[in-house]
Amino acid sequence: MRCVTQFVKFIFGPANKKNGTAVSLCIKKLSSPILMKRIKLLALLLLTVIAQQTLARDGYRIQVKLTDKKDTVAYLAHYYGKSLPTIYKADSARFDKNGVATIESKEKTLGGIYMILLSDKQTYFEFLLNNGDDMTITATAAKLPEGLVFKNSPENDRFQSYVAFLQDFGKKQQALQGELKAAKTAADTAAVRKKATEESKTLTAYRHDYVKKYPNTLLSSIFNALEVPVVPEGTHYLADGKVDSNFAYDYYKGHYWDGFDFKDDRLIHTPIYDAKLEEYMNKLVLPMPDSVIKEGDMLLEKTRGQKELFKYTLWWLTRNAETSKIMGMDQVFVYLVETYYMRGDAYWLDNDALQKYFDRVRNIAPNIIGNVAPELKLNDVNGKPQSLSDLKAKYTLLLFYSPDCGHCQQEIPKLDSVYRASLKAKGMKIYAVATEDETKWKDFIVKNNMSDWTNVADWDRKSDFRSKYDVYSTPVIYLLDEKKIIRGKRLDHTNILSVVDMLEQKEKKNNSK
Repeated sequence: MRCVTQFVKFIFGPANKKNGTAVSLCIKKLSSPILMKRIKLLALLLLTVIAQQTLARDGYRIQVKLTDKKDTVAYLAHYYGKSLPTIYKADSARFDKNGVATIESKEKTLGGIYMILLSDKQTYFEFLLNNGDDMTITATAAKLPEGLVFKNSPENDRFQSYVAFLQDFGKKQQALQGELKAAKTAADTAAVRKKATEESKTLTAYRHDYVKKYPNTLLSSIFNALEVPVVPEGTHYLADGKVDSNFAYDYYKGHYWDGFDFKDDRLIHTPIYDAKLEEYMNKLVLPMPDSVIKEGDMLLEKTRGQKELFKYTLWWLTRNAETSKIMGMDQVFVYLVETYYMRGDAYWLDNDALQKYFDRVRNIAPNIIGNVAPELKLNDVNGKPQSLSDLKAKYTLLLFYSPDCGHCQQEIPKLDSVYRASLKAKGMKIYAVATEDETKWKDFIVKNNMSDWTNVADWDRKSDFRSKYDVYSTPVIYLLDEKKIIRGKRLDHTNILSVVDMLEQKEKKNNSK
């Protein structure tokens, strides 16, 4: 066995006379044919490993051959979370006089569903690409996306078979839609829907069969990611014997991500992830900051370690919170920035971009729902200081407006109507801050019946109200409770009363316990 070890050192270790002599002496001593055969097999195995390592390379080489076009360009593009038309260019090459374009790179490539687009940006076809792929694709431009022939890419052969199956499946579904429209009785409709359900099962069966045959492939990962939870039929009960009315929702939500491989970064280069995030976060998760934060943390933890999936998840959650029309979701935005961006997780952003997030949070954090309203002490129309915290009321409506603002001119009369019809009787008072137009201020108050409001202004800009309350446009309306805790923000005349009613119902429920 010592001789075998020395033989291995001779092949793969540093060359020197001593090693060579030792191996030579060993070989002379080896008289057993079986041992010599083992040495040859070992050498062959090691040489094969070295050859495979040499052949394996990063990047790709894609040779596209068009039988009917020459003077055009082939663009290599890929998906990034979203479906068409959102795609990203990765590379390009011009077709030569023989109608051949060679697109190649030696850089490590993240696989996924890629596409080749021609110069008209309308003619294209999809295919699967993995790091290290070297393939040839032959096609006729006039027939695209049909008629593709792949060389040295068995998975793309199977992918094209799936595409053909989908086309046939789509035709059958379209025919069934026609039958559904033509159905004249309830029985006819039920029969067509049953046929559609059975037909849908063929698509599921196709994907399941493929995953069993080719479990560790990109297409199998895609099929698994597309899997939709099937809720068990029948009535389901709670531990106390009562019917579980939430079973279907709980099961669907609980199994929503079962098939999605969060450790496969290639899935970001498919049109799947954005739609799944949209359905899960905006349709299945309760639209409450605590719930959204909890589920967002779960997704970020699952994607951590996968560069692109993590990046997309954090970007999506942040954008979704920042642009949400649901009151209170700015709390989610603040949490994400403080927890992830400020701790260096947004690796793709430079310092200037990060600073914009930090500045935005600095303006939002003081006035999120649940915080005590930042103090304001501004002068009224008589020059007398009026403190927000000193205004005694069960509810306080904090209004920022400009007399010259068109939207304010429309909103304030409507707000006053709701105030006098319903809100005033509930113990509400209004603390109205004029942001500009001092010359028009007093006339505006009289004209809009605001004289019994607490009307104040800060013409010297000493109170920093814009920063404290994130006032970058007007009108801006906050709802405060008796303790001046923020209970609503970015409100208008259409929803203030409903928020107050909700608070009163919550208070009544708490008092009855």
